[in-house]
Parts: sequence; C-alpha cells; structure tokens
Amino acid sequence: MASCLSHRGPDGSGVFSEQLESGGVAFGNARLSIVDIAGSSQPIGSDHGAVLIQNGEIYNHVRLRAQSTGYPWRTSGDSEAILAMHRPASQSTRGSPGNPAKAHVEWVSRLDGIWAFALWDPSCRELVLSRDSMGVKPLVRTLLPDGTLLFASEVKAFRAHPDFRAEPDVDALAVRLAYEYPLDRTTLFKGVVQVAQGTIETWSLDAQGRALLTGVARYSRDIVAPQGEWDPSTQASVLLDSFRSGLEDRLMSDVPVGIVLSGGLDSSMVAALAHQAAESTGKPVPECWTVADSEDNPDFKAAELVAQHHELKHHTKIMGEDAFWRGLPRFTWSGEDLDITVLFWQSLFKEMSGHVTVGLCGQGADELHGGYTRYRDLTGHARLISKRLSLAQGLDHSSLEHGPGQPWEDTTIAPDSHFTDLTSALQFEIDRGQLSNFQLRLADRHSMAYGLEVRVPFLSSQHRAEANRLPMGWKLSADSEKMALREAAALTELPEQIVRRPKLPAGTATTPSLLGALMDELTPHALEWAKGYGRLSDQLRDQPDMAIGMRLFHSIHFTDDPQSRASKPLMDLLEDVGDWPV
Repeated sequence: MASCLSHRGPDGSGVFSEQLESGGVAFGNARLSIVDIAGSSQPIGSDHGAVLIQNGEIYNHVRLRAQSTGYPWRTSGDSEAILAMHRPASQSTRGSPGNPAKAHVEWVSRLDGIWAFALWDPSCRELVLSRDSMGVKPLVRTLLPDGTLLFASEVKAFRAHPDFRAEPDVDALAVRLAYEYPLDRTTLFKGVVQVAQGTIETWSLDAQGRALLTGVARYSRDIVAPQGEWDPSTQASVLLDSFRSGLEDRLMSDVPVGIVLSGGLDSSMVAALAHQAAESTGKPVPECWTVADSEDNPDFKAAELVAQHHELKHHTKIMGEDAFWRGLPRFTWSGEDLDITVLFWQSLFKEMSGHVTVGLCGQGADELHGGYTRYRDLTGHARLISKRLSLAQGLDHSSLEHGPGQPWEDTTIAPDSHFTDLTSALQFEIDRGQLSNFQLRLADRHSMAYGLEVRVPFLSSQHRAEANRLPMGWKLSADSEKMALREAAALTELPEQIVRRPKLPAGTATTPSLLGALMDELTPHALEWAKGYGRLSDQLRDQPDMAIGMRLFHSIHFTDDPQSRASKPLMDLLEDVGDWPV
C-alpha cells in the first residue's frame, strides 16, 4: 500500500506492525522530506509507546517544543510535536464515556498546520485518525467485510490489499455532477469515506480483531459571521497582516520553496509579499512558476508583470497543442476525479518539482472572500443544481448513510436551502465540499503526484478569522468581488491593474484554446458515451465535459490495472472500457 503512494513520498519509506491476541495494526509511510531531512523518519514512536505516521506540516512545532521541555525529543522535525502533545485517553479527564474522540480535542487543537495523521496507542488499543481544520491534506478510509480498516492519503493505496474492490458510488457521482464537487465525506468510490476536515476519529478492535469506530469529534469548525462595519482605512492593514503572518509560517522548510503564480489577484498577493516574508523569516526569496497555452494569454501576461515588478525569478512554460491528449490519462489517475478542465496543474507542478519541494499558492481566497461569479446569482445557481439533480435517476436522499463518521453530513441535498444568501453559500461550500473536496483536493493530488507539497497561506487560522468577520458587502458587489481583499492588496506594491483585475475561471482562463479544441473533437463522442451510464446518463448528456471525464474515470479506475492504463493513449482509453460495474 505504501509503495502505491511512492509519488507522494519519494525520499524514504518505513513500516510498523504489531500483532495482538486478536487482530493487529500495521502502518506504512512514504516520506517527502521537508523539515529535519536527515532525521524524522516515519513511523515514529513516543516515550509512552505511541506510534505515528503523518502527512503535512505542523507550523507551530518550534513553539510547541519550547512549551514541552520535559518531553524527550528525539528529532528536530515537526511531526514529533504530535506525539509530544498526545495525551493517552487514560490520562485525559475531558473525554466522554460515549465518545472517546473528545478526549483528544484539547491537545489536537494546539496544533497549527496541515496534516493527516494516524496514531496508534497500544496502552488502550486505540487508533486516532485526524485531519487538519480545512482539509488541506487528504485522509480516506474503507472498512472491508472482514472488519479490516484501511486508511491512506489516496484511494489507489487500497488496491494493494487483495480484498479491496474499487466500485463507483453512483449517489455520490450524481451529486458531484450536480454541484460540480463531491459533498461531505463522500469520495466517488463506494464504501470509501473521507475523515472530515477539523475532525478526530477513534478506532479500536473488538474481541474478534475487527476494527470499530468508537468516536468522532470536531476540534475545529469555521463559522462565517459577518460583522456590521468594516473600515478599509484601518482594517485593510489588519487583513493584510493576517495574510502575511500565514505566509511567513508557510515558509517553514529545509528545502526550496516556490510560488504558483497564475496572474490572478490571489497568487499575485503571495508573490508580492514574498520578499518581505522571506526577509522576516530568514529564508530565501521564492521563485515563481507560470504555465499557459500561449504567451498572449491574459493570465500569462499578468503573471509576467507581477514577477518583473517584484524582481522575482520567473519560470514559464507554454503547453503544447497535444497537452490534453497526452496528459489527461495520468491526470485522471492522479486526481481520482472527473474533472478534465484544469490539466494545467499537472504541467505546472511537474515543472516546479524539478526545482523545489514546496509550493505556495493562492487557493482558498475565493471561498473566504466571495470570489466566484456564481455568487452574484445564487437563485440561478440553485436552480441549475436542482435541474441537474432532477436528471439523476433513482437518487433517494432518505437512504443516504449520514451522521458522524458516515459518508453524508445529512440527507439535505437541497440547493434552495444551501444558497439562500451569500453567507449561507460560503458556509455551505466551506463545510461540505467546494474547498476541501475540489480546490484543495486538486492541488494536493496533482502536486503530490510529482512529490511537491502545496501550502495555502490564505487558509491560515489568522487570515480565516479576519475573513470570516467581513461584511458581505465587502466581499461581493454587482460589478466586483473580493473588495476587502483588494483594499488589502492595494497596500502592497502590486501594480494597480493587478489589484483591480477581475477573476477568471482557472481552467478556461489558463488553457482556453487547448480545452476548446479537445471539447470540439470529443463532444459528439461524449454524447454517445453518456448513454452507457444508467442513472447518470441524462446528467452526463447535459454536461459533455463531465461525460468525457466520467468515461476516462471509468476506463482508468474501474477497468483492468489502473496504473498501467494511465500510460495508454487517451483515445485508446476512451474507446476501451469494461462494463460499468453497477
């Protein structure tokens, strides 16, 4: 299973196993070395016998180390801070008899970073699974019929287990097609569930050695709570400082760091503050990377302007005309999703990975600051989703498995109630999928496919707190978006045309000609392919790009050997699929 994820951790591997009287536990890790490169191999143990594997970074590990002088530190890395903070359930007085996960809320809440971790405590036969507060890092799990629990960063790791069978989750797919992102803790694979963002799960073993979910607890939940007043003359600097603080934290690294520079406002702000943040942290000034389909692309030109204005070294790449035809198979294998529009992520991260191991990007700003054009017509957006849901055949909301630890938050799949106003829309999309299940998943899967970790300064706890208090009138107007953030950006040295530049959709803005040519060629085929997907056929006919994505997802993930198929020509894959396994 660990070797299936070697792309995520090409710098080393390790295993731990313990056989118990009934059942047992085994960990495997593929390491991407970023902090304490020579040390901090995983799995890593503690003085009280616990064993940990972790993906991500604990940004405040130095402060936690200073506060825990009595702990016998074995490394200088950040992962060990989790073990130092860990309190075995037997030592906690804050747990709940019916929910052991609550015993871990206090110490997990002290961590500041991005993570997915698994911690085994043999003293009480307890496994703790946890994911960072916004879901930057992934953690998925499945329970096999014999009671074996599998967990990993990506579904592809499960394929190494002889008893795992990959099957599509048709209900999750129907909702994903309607909303354009998966909802809640669903994946597109039947029986595979995400550990929710900001959440702790506890598992144990019964007398027969079968894994049992014993508790689920939220340690963090962001609430969009707009205040009545916001004065840019005094508050814009506070908003900017909150972003700068998060950016400085995310320069923590013993390896080179780069910037994803798209030319939009968000990534341009990252670039604009790079010099200052690097100087205050004693780190080298990051270099920038941009890809596009043409040197005449508006995003490409804007990125060049920002890099030149701030005297940042700028790496650029123009994608070839055959980029989609050559790249989509691997893109679908890596992403474990239907999307085909943002292939540029693949070219970008591939270029960056030859020079740096950590990338900073502008993701999260649109969700915090109301950056999407659909927010201007929430009634129309809800109507579009409702129409798509009406095309899904056999979707029975009442039968969805919901509640703590289950795939669905609840059975309310009702866009009219999700998008009543901008506050409810932002809260819904942060809680149930747009951010964690689409934007952050894209960045994680396609960067880690090349052994590159992406960090998101806009999602620092400091900046989220400021953004969640902004009045909605400072997030969206009839002719602009992210107005408060633009006021903050105006305090930097960014050119005025960048500060006021309107947002463009990522995929179509970066590669409009390449994507358009692909759609022109494949749309007639897509309408035919859509007929083979039963309950989903009408939805797919209504969304030809998703019909292409579904066909490729089907061909790679549910036909023969997925990893070997990812290297085959695109048309071979689209024309050669097995039966739809539902």
